[in-house]
Amino acid sequence: MKLNIAYPATGCQKLLKIDDEKILSVFYDKRMGQEVSADRLGDEWKGYVFRISGGNDLQGFCMMQGVLTNTRVRLLFKKGMPNYRERRNGVRKRKSVRGCIVDSQLSVLDLVVVKKGEGEIPGLTDTTQPRRLGPKKVGKIRKLFNLSKEDDVRQYVVHRPLPEKEGKKPRSKAPKIQRLVTPARIQRKRKVLALKRQRAEKDKAQAAEYAKLLAQRQREKRQALLSRRRSSNRTSTS
Repeated sequence: MKLNIAYPATGCQKLLKIDDEKILSVFYDKRMGQEVSADRLGDEWKGYVFRISGGNDLQGFCMMQGVLTNTRVRLLFKKGMPNYRERRNGVRKRKSVRGCIVDSQLSVLDLVVVKKGEGEIPGLTDTTQPRRLGPKKVGKIRKLFNLSKEDDVRQYVVHRPLPEKEGKKPRSKAPKIQRLVTPARIQRKRKVLALKRQRAEKDKAQAAEYAKLLAQRQREKRQALLSRRRSSNRTSTS
């Protein structure tokens, strides 16, 4: 079985191939989301704690959280469920997935380091992988750089340098900031609200006009009915 170990603090991953069942038995019968001590992997892993985040079996079927079995099952998937992307509206599909309990039939087990031990692991904790892409939403940019509401978020966007071409200036690429409140956005929002208010006033005026017209027609109908009755009474008396 292969262990794919990720360390989010540095953005690095390490793949270990382990065939010793005595070492792997510490992961057996554990569920996704559970934490496991890594002491059995060796002295360099002393003090490390892993969280089981997923895995794939020998045929490539992924583990699914919430399926309480260690075998493969066929489930009917619909929109909103994990491991499924709806291609057409309303389409459901039956797919094979593996349960969330670890057993010996897995090919790769995904682990995340939640607690670092005493020693450094070469290729995992001693190096830092630079972030290729920065945050896109306004709130996440503010959180990353500890900005206040008065600071201009546009000055802190992470630019990604593009490969240089001969005889051309160096270029970079930056994401379009999402949920950015600009004067144009405020004006557009004000316009939308004004149009909504105008539509409501127009609907209200039309409803009042229709009610007035309906009342007038009812009154005319009632008067016509009364005049017919009077004329019929005159003819009967004569």
